[in-house]
Amino acid sequence: MEKRNMKNTPIAPKRPHVITQHGETRTDDYYWLRDREDPQVLKYLHAELGYLEDAMKHTQPLQESLFSGMKGRIQETDSTVPEKRGEYLYYQRTEAGRQYPIFCRRRDSAEGNEEILLDQNELAEGKIFCSVSAVAVSPDGNKLAYSVDYGGDETYTIHIKDLATSELYPETIPNAYGSVYYHTGIEWANDSETLFYATLDEAKRPFKLYRHKIGTDPAQDPLVYSEEDETYFLLIHKTRDDLYIVMELHSTMTTEIHHLPADNPGDELKIISPRRQGIEYYAAHHKGYFFILTNENARNFKLVKAPVDRSSHEYWQEVLPHYKDVMLTGVDAFENHLVVYERKGGLPHIRISDADGTSNVKYVDFPEPTYHFEPETNPEFDTTKLRFKYSSLVTPHSIVDFHMDSGEWELKKEEPVIGYDKSQYVCDLIYATAPDGKQVPISISYKKGLRLNGNNPTLLHGYGAYGSVLEAEFTPNRISLLDRGFVYAIGHVRGSSTLGREWYDDGKVLKKKNSFTDFIACAEHLIKEGFTSKDRLAVMGVSAGGLLVTACMTMRPDLFKAVIAKVPFVDVVTTMSDPTIPLTTHEYDEWGDPAIKEQFDFMLSYSPYDNVRATEYPHLLLTAGFNDPRVGYWEPAKFAAKLRELKTDDNLLLLKTNFHAGHAGASGRYDFLKEVAFEYAFLIDKLAPDGVTIGT
Repeated sequence: MEKRNMKNTPIAPKRPHVITQHGETRTDDYYWLRDREDPQVLKYLHAELGYLEDAMKHTQPLQESLFSGMKGRIQETDSTVPEKRGEYLYYQRTEAGRQYPIFCRRRDSAEGNEEILLDQNELAEGKIFCSVSAVAVSPDGNKLAYSVDYGGDETYTIHIKDLATSELYPETIPNAYGSVYYHTGIEWANDSETLFYATLDEAKRPFKLYRHKIGTDPAQDPLVYSEEDETYFLLIHKTRDDLYIVMELHSTMTTEIHHLPADNPGDELKIISPRRQGIEYYAAHHKGYFFILTNENARNFKLVKAPVDRSSHEYWQEVLPHYKDVMLTGVDAFENHLVVYERKGGLPHIRISDADGTSNVKYVDFPEPTYHFEPETNPEFDTTKLRFKYSSLVTPHSIVDFHMDSGEWELKKEEPVIGYDKSQYVCDLIYATAPDGKQVPISISYKKGLRLNGNNPTLLHGYGAYGSVLEAEFTPNRISLLDRGFVYAIGHVRGSSTLGREWYDDGKVLKKKNSFTDFIACAEHLIKEGFTSKDRLAVMGVSAGGLLVTACMTMRPDLFKAVIAKVPFVDVVTTMSDPTIPLTTHEYDEWGDPAIKEQFDFMLSYSPYDNVRATEYPHLLLTAGFNDPRVGYWEPAKFAAKLRELKTDDNLLLLKTNFHAGHAGASGRYDFLKEVAFEYAFLIDKLAPDGVTIGT
């Protein structure tokens, strides 16, 4: 690949590709980078990697120091808090020097008599990438079904293990749905001989539900359901009381749920309520009834219930009404309690009542001004304890058993962070004012003693899509920035559900630019209040968050010193015009449908790739996963190529492609830390070039 003499940077050849939409034409000079079979594509990507290595070579000692510091905070040999399921306590543990967890159990009555169910380190031997999704033990405790992906493209293969002999059954099930983020994708029927799984279409959409009998040929598995509408995903789970296998079909704005008895896996699916455009609902079973969260005439959702045999919407009986200032986000049913998860005032809450949903109501009290919790699996139906994981920007992840009768907060374990004293750090919730007057929450953390003199290096993080909230949770890696005088902040912009469903609705489709102007307002507020300055401010976003920060960069290139955009969705119009790309048809309700000219024009007006112009831009680090099924590697590659062509500055532009991973990056915990160390070295080099505290 030829290099520019002036800047010694890679050049991607221009190959004009004409696109015609709505009677108008535009030229995409770098469309050819989509062709992974073209040798010139790999040549360009490797040239960018070579340039990156040269440009960052001087930071190698800093990277090593950062990696060593982050690794040094980890208690490398550790174990999760055991979780009781039937006769066993299940847990995961890690060992020093090993990249992956080991899945274990022991009998509840036999302390220390450990049985290793699955050692992911053994699965990963000789592999560069290894993601395990489902880890599902059969109800009788004798079999394990698990799924694994070795490429990073989120296409999993299911294996079944006989736990009595530790031998694998001969059959494997390819092309199965799984998640790099969650242990999901397989559910057992109660006979412990039948399992349910979903397979993917060519666009990586889970769309078919199959039933498999252990010991038989998967090619003969009966098809239980096929979802032909390309805007719907098919997911499965089991009710907490183990009575039903639930199939959930969801598009961006609509859901439909089916179920069958887990005791009779051959039965036909029954529907709770047929899909109606724009109506979402989510169900938990309790003693012959479904408790259902729905947005029917309830923007922030309400809670209803209906008998299992008369569950369609005309039988729904209201339990909790719609509240304008409270969004209901989830429901869990236990033998004698109903748990409803809420968001109010930008913060998550837990509401606990008797099983009727209205009696003896209590809320969990959380101790910090901004925080995060997520429920653990809570597999037992008949229990008085709700287990969740709690953390904040300064409090390490803590496993809590909340006693639903007494209100006692029982701390089971706080994640050990070696050498860390959380009392030396501050976390707070502040607000920026958007151009239309809306108050945008900002979660913020820094080390005590910080001076508001505008000289503090600052990392502002954002996401702002799908209604997802970028939670104010803990990561020990961030200490490496805070201890160097950094401020860390999260802009909870529109497009998330931080302040309810309206906050989400006001940040998508034809209102998407609110996400960008909110984020710019957050940046300007941090500068105005003396936390930082334009020369000390960096922004970071991942995936849809990568769209957020690069759109803000093209709108206000003067506002930021550095930008990190990881696997960024930057080529909005071209991607949304291609239904063969995973997620595209599913997300017309999120970004817009290019077939509709008004929506096409609006997307084109902010799409970062389409708005690169001849001007100065901040230092920029782009990352890509060559096997990424969510955001094609070519999006950041095209963005880098076009910026190199047009930008007028000498600021650093780096493109880092991981050829052995997908959307989530490296799978091993040490490999992941090396990626973080590289990103932090980039930030420190550009915001705090001496590598030491500069904020005091």
